[in-house]
Amino acid sequence: MAKTEGDRVLVDGYGRIARDLRISVTDRCDLRCQYCMPEEGLDWLDADEQLSFAEIERLAGIFVSLGIESIRLTGGEPLVRARLTDLVAALSGLGLEDLSLTTNATSLERHAARLKEAGLDRVNVSLDSLLSHRFAEITRRDALDKVLRGVGAALEAGLSPVKINCVVVAGTNDDEILDFVDFARSTGCEVRFIENMPIGADGRWHADSVVPAARIVELIEDVHSLLPVVRGSAPAASYRFADGSAGGVGVVASVTEPFCSDCDRLRLTADGNLRTCLFAHEETDLRTPMRAGASDDELRAVILSSVSDKGPGHAIGQMGFRQPVRVMSRIGG
Repeated sequence: MAKTEGDRVLVDGYGRIARDLRISVTDRCDLRCQYCMPEEGLDWLDADEQLSFAEIERLAGIFVSLGIESIRLTGGEPLVRARLTDLVAALSGLGLEDLSLTTNATSLERHAARLKEAGLDRVNVSLDSLLSHRFAEITRRDALDKVLRGVGAALEAGLSPVKINCVVVAGTNDDEILDFVDFARSTGCEVRFIENMPIGADGRWHADSVVPAARIVELIEDVHSLLPVVRGSAPAASYRFADGSAGGVGVVASVTEPFCSDCDRLRLTADGNLRTCLFAHEETDLRTPMRAGASDDELRAVILSSVSDKGPGHAIGQMGFRQPVRVMSRIGG
């Protein structure tokens, strides 16, 4: 059951109410996307460093008691974590409005039906190219066919809407924008074009790599008329096709049009740290007090204190901006 406005307590100092929690279940991934991870050299968390499913379920229940309405499981690649459907089944009993999963879909084909049966509502699939050779260059793995089969399996299982997350990088895949739009129209998926953000492991991000969301919409509208969808606090500005075609498109303008003032998201890392912003330099350890015997009320107090201290925004492009030490795979999307 959704909380009423009077019940909500996850309010920060700027009046923003947290409703959405991203939970990373692992820092591991079977791909090595260039903007996210180095080709080699990351040290993975030991098994005892990452939260157990029981610990995740407990913390998720506490967050729900504080007003969280939706949870998305992330990684790394969450489907490399064994028996993930057990966690999905446990979380589906919390009364959430939405339970979703972000995945690279390389193994989604064999998991989609069981995830749906366990209570998962929908999936976001990370996919940055529809060209086999380019996909292999970006991810350092030849797995596009697996991903496309995974998307098909998700659609067949009813994990809808299936959203395709495409990070657009100038000079790399920006020539595929209209191909992705055609993919959306033919499959019924919603393709979300995401501006390239300074969150990778190689530290080579530069402003010239960003294709502004406004330019992406302009390119699409040269071919297809778009009708905006009411956005609310969602990170993507979404559109449907004016001709009534299936599918849709969205743009996430984190760099050129920050939406920090409407942010309602929190993140829990695989090793149990609460992050109030993707680009935060501080995080709050929940694993240590939980394993030391903290009660639910004590953990609630820690969470409330952390959320109340949430900063105004990420400040990308402003003087003094520093990329967070954790890379994306160690934060969770």
